[in-house]
Amino acid sequence: MIKALLLSSVVGALTMVSGCSTSIAGQWLQQQSVEAYEPVVETTPEPQETSSIGSKEMDVLVEQGPLSPSGKSYGYYDSVEPTYVDGVLLVNKDYALPRSYGSGEDPEAYQALQKLQSAAWNAGYSLPMMSGFRSFDYQEELYNDYVAVDGVEKADTYSAWPGHSEHQTGLAFDVGWVNLQFAYTGAGKWLAAHAHEYGFIIRYPKGKENVTGYQYEPWHIRYLGTELAEKVYESGLCLEEYLGVA
Repeated sequence: MIKALLLSSVVGALTMVSGCSTSIAGQWLQQQSVEAYEPVVETTPEPQETSSIGSKEMDVLVEQGPLSPSGKSYGYYDSVEPTYVDGVLLVNKDYALPRSYGSGEDPEAYQALQKLQSAAWNAGYSLPMMSGFRSFDYQEELYNDYVAVDGVEKADTYSAWPGHSEHQTGLAFDVGWVNLQFAYTGAGKWLAAHAHEYGFIIRYPKGKENVTGYQYEPWHIRYLGTELAEKVYESGLCLEEYLGVA
């Protein structure tokens, strides 16, 4: 408004002093008004790079949903099928079980465990069952507890991801004493020497850590049946090597 009053005053002064006609003054005023109110053209800013995760990768993450400890989506465990190699159920870091698999110890395997325990007792040793069947959800709780204490890298050497635990098969048992020192006890030595006679193998033997993905566990036994267990035992191989998937 101040600028408009100033322009009017200037025009009036020009008219009075120079005798310019009102039409000339009007033209001058119109030109100044156009210049004064010339619209400002806004420029569109250059697009900036957003995050390091591209749109395709983000779409994949959205489609997958939350990831499980294995790095696979939880949805993967709703549809994955159990893996059998030569009729043997194989579960490890590469081969998973569906989330709903299993409801308890396998009856045949549990009966064989009782025979093994009885034989150990007669030999003067006690082999109590420390852990048997574990559901997907229970294994997840257990794994997360270990991670909270030891971190992911160390936990991965001795605890299975949910969906990748042999305990979910109902065919695996932890017996005796869950400690590496168990291997040097009379019960641990007896178990290593006689487990196959009752259909079991030491699933994660010493020296096979790079194959099984887990540390030596002298207490963890897996039921295969007496015939196959004896073959695996005599071969000196771990299960992955014996089945040719190492």
